[in-house]
Amino acid sequence: MQTRTCLSAFLALAMLLLALPAFAADEAELPRFLGKLEASQLVPGATGFGGLRNDVPVAPVLKDGKTVGWVFLTSDFVGTTGYSGKPIHVVAAMNDDAVLTGVQLVEHSEPIVLIGIPDAKVKRLTEGYAGLDLKAEAAAGGSAHELDIISGATVTIMVIDDSLVRGGLKVARALGLGGLSPDAASGPQRELNMDLSETEDWLTLTGDGSIRSLTLDVGQINSAFANSGDARAAARPDKGPDTDTYIDMKAALVSVPSIGLSLLGDAEYANLEEWLDEGEHAILVAGRGRYSFKGSGYVRGGIFDRIQLIQGDWSVRFFDKQHRRLGTTATSDAPNFTELDIFKIPADSEFDPAEPWRLQLLAQRATGPVDKSFLTFDLGYRLPEKYLLPVTPVSVDDAAEEAAAKTALWQRIWLDRKIEIGVLAAMLTVLTGVFFFQLQATRNERALFWFRMGFLTVTLVFLGWYANAQLSVVNLMALAGALQQGFTWDAFLLDPMIFILWFSVAAALVFWGRGAYCGWLCPFGALQELTNKIARALKVPQWELPWGLHERLWPVKYMIFLALFGISLGSIPLAETFAEVEPFKTAIILKFARAWPFVLFAVGLLVVGLFVERFYCRYLCPLGAALAIPARIRMFDWLKRYHECGHPCRTCANECPVQAIHPTGEINPNECVNCLHCQVLYQSGSKCPVVMRKLKSRAAFEARNKKNPTAPPAAATIPASKKERANV
Repeated sequence: MQTRTCLSAFLALAMLLLALPAFAADEAELPRFLGKLEASQLVPGATGFGGLRNDVPVAPVLKDGKTVGWVFLTSDFVGTTGYSGKPIHVVAAMNDDAVLTGVQLVEHSEPIVLIGIPDAKVKRLTEGYAGLDLKAEAAAGGSAHELDIISGATVTIMVIDDSLVRGGLKVARALGLGGLSPDAASGPQRELNMDLSETEDWLTLTGDGSIRSLTLDVGQINSAFANSGDARAAARPDKGPDTDTYIDMKAALVSVPSIGLSLLGDAEYANLEEWLDEGEHAILVAGRGRYSFKGSGYVRGGIFDRIQLIQGDWSVRFFDKQHRRLGTTATSDAPNFTELDIFKIPADSEFDPAEPWRLQLLAQRATGPVDKSFLTFDLGYRLPEKYLLPVTPVSVDDAAEEAAAKTALWQRIWLDRKIEIGVLAAMLTVLTGVFFFQLQATRNERALFWFRMGFLTVTLVFLGWYANAQLSVVNLMALAGALQQGFTWDAFLLDPMIFILWFSVAAALVFWGRGAYCGWLCPFGALQELTNKIARALKVPQWELPWGLHERLWPVKYMIFLALFGISLGSIPLAETFAEVEPFKTAIILKFARAWPFVLFAVGLLVVGLFVERFYCRYLCPLGAALAIPARIRMFDWLKRYHECGHPCRTCANECPVQAIHPTGEINPNECVNCLHCQVLYQSGSKCPVVMRKLKSRAAFEARNKKNPTAPPAAATIPASKKERANV
């Protein structure tokens, strides 16, 4: 029996440790979506789908038993991660001539769309890619079509556009459609000459092509918008002389030693080498004129949506963590620029510095209060031959190379987030110290109160609103699917904050139960408690539910969790929909910037929480219920009690913020949030009758000894020893 209990405990602990956001398995996800689509939506007149091919994750589209096209899922071929951190899934079909015949947006979690842009609008734009000729895209490097942008969803649309072009080309080449050769994308034939470190001046670098330019004047940009077919954009030309500079943009590959040393100087180039990891490259982008290639969108969303690097079938968008400002160049003859920035090209982007690439500029013009029109212009770049050396082909183990790339990716992410990880580690260390030395930490009620308020504020602002490290029951529901499909540790390590939190929760369940997370590290729980404390300070009346009703409301959250878990076994997306019973996404991840029904629900819970502290935690939270179930395996009882607790003293029960103490004195560990208030009372000389009686006895003993020092001590008045004060 004991062995079985221990085994159950370790299984529960393992489940929680693995309960992280689900990632795509190695198998294709296309079959998951085909059952939701009609074949005629992708190929006009088609009647059904065939079976998935073994060599390429595509399926034939059938008409009367004959193959009339091929259907694929973009996320099976290329990365499609958007703002949400989750893939944007698009199903598309193409014919034997490598032309897309139909496109459907089938699943996404983009918050920018949830906030206010109608989902139908994004779906209509996606469906408009039907008719895209991938042969032309292959010849033009993916720029043969015009990019249509929805204002406010620039990045989302660019991800969809990029995934359709790159994913479609991979499918067309793999199947040999439209005459595209499967061998079109061969391995690198040349590599950088890292031993060449001669420095040159600005004029020499521009003359030999080490620095490339894109220059547009006001007249050219006005003419381009006038010819775009957008009457509203043409009606709002840029003012001023046509010869004024709209933008003068320069680009150079500064990870090449000779170019980097020339433009950055020795010290700055050394900083660049330290910043770049193995396999990464960097470009210098300089600009001046009326139009900024950076804009201000990266300040809000962390992504530079006006430029992207394109090479062949793929593209790279730059984020704020891949960006550094540069004060000035090291060349004395360089022009003056208003913008001078360095952008890092990630190692997993398949960038080949020896091959041509282009920096695409997205020019925008306001056509209304919120609407904009967009045009793209390219700055082409080819590294001069003097920087290149021939490569001797070597055989590479594809599996080993993929594993190494995944490892390098999560290691780089951890390094990029080392500050956030350090803060979280400090929080966990401090909290662990408080729990291990809880009697010392709870001696001063006022000090503990302000420490707790400060800790919860950091939890809400840093863990929640800044780092988005809010655990969710969706993580647990996704575990079943992840275990069925298989997983790798590399995938789970891609989000260090979530991984560390789940690891700490799993460990805390053994020692302290669910309260370590729910009471201290849950951002929404912190928001509830902080708002309730403000309400108390403003004299808002507090409601205490009768014990009988309170006890019968406890099971509601367990019912919700079991219902969600049952739904997830059949459909995780459907379970995620019902998991909106958690207000975490609205209040923490999106910071209330969401459709009004979701905001009303979250705010309503917080309003109720002003009168009943942690109302949601007590009665509705499925995550709390999920943690409470394995928390029964905890091995220690840290909260100290007296025999008199509940027999007849009820001070702790009356003052417990979440009513987790039974009238008979027992603490319910499934409902306790480890706020430690009962431990303050355990040592209180003004509230705890046991302590008060012993202090009175001690005072009487000392007074009697002072009055008659020679009298023998009376056993009844000797102060209680530590052993007598031990918890029962």
